Amino acid sequence: MEPEKMEAGLILTKPLLVTEKSDANNSGREGKGEVTSSDSSVTSCAVLSTLVAVCGSFCYGCTMAYSSPAEAGIMKDLGLSTADYSIFGSVLTIGGVIGASFSGRIVADIGQRHTMWISEVFCILGWLAIVFAKDAWSLYAGRLSLGIGIGLITYVVPLYVAEIAPKNLRGTFAAATQFTTVVSFSTIYFTGNLITWRWLAVVGAIPFVVQFIGLFFIPESPRWLAKSGKEKEFKDAIQRLRGKNTDVSKEVAEIRETMLALKQQAPGRFSDLLQRRYLNALIVGIGLMLLQQLGGCSAMSFYSNSIFEKANASSSIGTTAIAIIQIPVGFASVYLMDLSGRRPLLMVSASGMSLCSLLVGLGFVFQELQCWTQLTPILASIGIMGYPAMFSLGMAGIPWIIMSEIFPVKVKASAGSLVALVSWSGSWIVTYTFNFLMEWSYPGTFFIFSAVCASTVVFAWKLVPETKGRTLEEIQESFAHFGETEICK
Repeated sequence: MEPEKMEAGLILTKPLLVTEKSDANNSGREGKGEVTSSDSSVTSCAVLSTLVAVCGSFCYGCTMAYSSPAEAGIMKDLGLSTADYSIFGSVLTIGGVIGASFSGRIVADIGQRHTMWISEVFCILGWLAIVFAKDAWSLYAGRLSLGIGIGLITYVVPLYVAEIAPKNLRGTFAAATQFTTVVSFSTIYFTGNLITWRWLAVVGAIPFVVQFIGLFFIPESPRWLAKSGKEKEFKDAIQRLRGKNTDVSKEVAEIRETMLALKQQAPGRFSDLLQRRYLNALIVGIGLMLLQQLGGCSAMSFYSNSIFEKANASSSIGTTAIAIIQIPVGFASVYLMDLSGRRPLLMVSASGMSLCSLLVGLGFVFQELQCWTQLTPILASIGIMGYPAMFSLGMAGIPWIIMSEIFPVKVKASAGSLVALVSWSGSWIVTYTFNFLMEWSYPGTFFIFSAVCASTVVFAWKLVPETKGRTLEEIQESFAHFGETEICK
């Protein structure tokens, strides 16, 4: 047999032999009712691994929400000007850009668990710098370090959860990242009204410590282990995640077949992303991240207190209401993720965000016209409180979930870094320009956000595929056939 045919035979036959052998060994066990399918098996290990990973999402939410309730206290205690505090808010996104730029390469080289450990070190050091800050430069250094850490987290957490979750429950597991982000926002907004900004920084550091310890007790991603040639660890990890009495032969075969095929190809390069077969996935990934950020989510979270004040509404009541409202909405998103699917939830979420931004803009129109000004705080409060709730329903997490699903292993490192970089760059643009936009026009700023959110609905309807109930290998194979309309049905 020719060498090329022998290599092709290995790719096709080895997984089949594993399946046949496993089926033979398990035939007797099935008679005893001991063997279950790995498609929807939920084990304590899978749940624990997900909980530890999504502590990173909790950390992300705490970090993003911190600047809003801490603003008045920090400016007063350290004598910061508005310009100084704007730097403090926006330097987080600069750190995020740095972390995101290297996230994919770091994950590819050392795996998800070790990447999460690295991110924890940056984040814990960042919070400590803020807790003990005596001047603006200490705050900037801490915030930059936090940005680098969560720049890594935003890529690695959804990727890890997507790769360890059972196929039929991947949406629910992945939605946990979104839900914990919502809970963390609520926690910071609520406690920020009760304690000082230094103690609030201590609260923000706690989940990082919890995750750092928890990472010692969970397995590495099976797909990364298989890609790295760690055969024994790969089998042990997949069996541990699915349960000792679960038949994992089909899943093992699918992953192994993908990795064997990958080894026959040249190593992935950044330029590979420009190939036609990856173009559809790249458009979806980058498009969702840009629309998520340009829709104003960072501005709403960073500057919610000042927006309430500009609308002559109570910031303490408003942020407390946001903290309360977001939790049931976040819980609903977990329930709906695998029930309704990613795409419909994304469209409903973006529609709600567009409506809420429109209400805030209308409120400021009445304020500028000095007509029905009593409606300004009402409309603005409804919009500002409703926006994060609708964001939590889908747009907060679904773009990251889809990003973790659509890119093949060969280009996942490059694509992941690029998509995360686009997200953080968009966040920096919005947070840096927000105050300038508000100086230009209060209503115009929110009308722009409303228009971007409305365009997100069209983008999701036309280009974003439904990935519910499909294996990662199936999703990535469908994206390889660019232009085939069935993937968007």
